[in-house]
Amino acid sequence: MFNSRLLLALGLALMSLFNTVQADEAASIRSPEWAQPVGNQYNLHQMTPTLYRSALPDGRALPLLQKLKIVTVINFLPESDAQWLQSSDIKQVQLSYRTNHVDDADVLAAIRAIQAAEADGPVLMHCKHGADRTGLMAAMYRVVVQGWSKEDALNEMTLGGFGSSNGFKDGVRYMMKADVDKLRTALANGDCSTSTFALCSMKDWITTTGKEEKKL
Repeated sequence: MFNSRLLLALGLALMSLFNTVQADEAASIRSPEWAQPVGNQYNLHQMTPTLYRSALPDGRALPLLQKLKIVTVINFLPESDAQWLQSSDIKQVQLSYRTNHVDDADVLAAIRAIQAAEADGPVLMHCKHGADRTGLMAAMYRVVVQGWSKEDALNEMTLGGFGSSNGFKDGVRYMMKADVDKLRTALANGDCSTSTFALCSMKDWITTTGKEEKKL
């Protein structure tokens, strides 16, 4: 019994040491190109001069958002931000999705929302913890818009200090299969997806066909 307890205690100590070493190594290799921390709340980081990422804020975050001159908050959760974001000066955009069901249409919608909002001023995008949903869209923005390699974007997503998440594996799986050239083409052409058989593409086709028939 004593030996079993000793082995368990030793194992836990080694695991704790291993996790500490991993965290220290991640911090030591953190690239200056990665999103930089802003304060010590809400897992808030600045990606570009006009784009921020975070965990779910609350009403106490409003003074900080106003200080950063945030004009749009993009929410990747199914729950609305209306409960905490009551400022009429900040626009709310909700694009709920799940990392284990993400597709090109989700990514294109998020990137378009970011770009459209940035035309008005700084943007904050968030999910619950600021790691998986936000991390994937941040990585895809890096690759599709900013021209980063998938490897560099994935390194930032998983090693950037945004927290650990089981959702990373789904995001990594999607990113490795994503056709960046097709995404850029769809973005430039105003297409809702890279596939003509996507649900949003079919809806667009039906709408367009209906309008043409009415003209006749």
